[in-house]
Amino acid sequence: MTVAAEAGSSTAPAGTTTPPVVPVRHRWRTVAAVAVGVAVVLAVQAAARNHNFQWSVVFKYLVDGRILAGLRTTIVLTAATMAGASALGLVLAVMRQSESRLLSGLSTVYLWLFRGVPLLVQLLIWFNFSALFPRVPFGGPVLASVATNSVISPWVAALLALILNEAAYMAEIIRAGLLSVDRGQHEAAQALGMHRGLALRRIVIPQALRVILPPTGNETINMLKYTTLVSVIGFSDLLYSGQLIYGQTFETIPILITVSIWYLVVVSLLTVAQGALERRINNRYGPARGSRTQRHA
Repeated sequence: MTVAAEAGSSTAPAGTTTPPVVPVRHRWRTVAAVAVGVAVVLAVQAAARNHNFQWSVVFKYLVDGRILAGLRTTIVLTAATMAGASALGLVLAVMRQSESRLLSGLSTVYLWLFRGVPLLVQLLIWFNFSALFPRVPFGGPVLASVATNSVISPWVAALLALILNEAAYMAEIIRAGLLSVDRGQHEAAQALGMHRGLALRRIVIPQALRVILPPTGNETINMLKYTTLVSVIGFSDLLYSGQLIYGQTFETIPILITVSIWYLVVVSLLTVAQGALERRINNRYGPARGSRTQRHA
């Protein structure tokens, strides 16, 4: 007789059977689920039957060339921003952890400045940068210069504003990931004769990815939506392309629904990709532990 059987025989009287475990029934949970389902069905029916939505117009412009061109621009801008912000954020995170007070202080001031000023204000400053410096390069003996407006186009202004702002948030995300790696990993790398840069590249950063990746995925999704701000400077992203169309046709709501559908499609694809990457990292290095640093939209 096993120990478990002995324990069972000591607690239950002879000749009796243990009653089956009956799960607790959550009647109100079922009622709430049914109520929510009914509400969703009614909302879908109301939207489908409301002719003011003009679904024919929505589907007409869903594959319009101008909308698709704006979609491509938005995706490229988001990818370029996150690539540049991740690289700059890594530099800022390493500076923040540096033993040099100068480097650590510069990184702290950068984060304070670019997280403190609203992104829209930064975007407008870069777009109007020629008001501060009409020509580049700035100051000193100038052998040649060009007009600032010819250098800082709407594309450059949008990219600079988004990268510099997002880098401040990526720096904190990456720093949290670096801090999540056990100190013994650093010491083991030093014992093997690795300098700090090599240790970061081969030992620390791969393990920190399990903490860095989830909030970075969230930031990428947020950035896709933050790119709508560039429409204020006439940058032809997805939203601005839609604005140009309904400015001519006056079909405002259908065009905005079309734009929203494309944002939902891209966000859904990014969410699936994020989940796949997280599973791959977790399978290799284990699940992430510790807190996550992220910005709330």
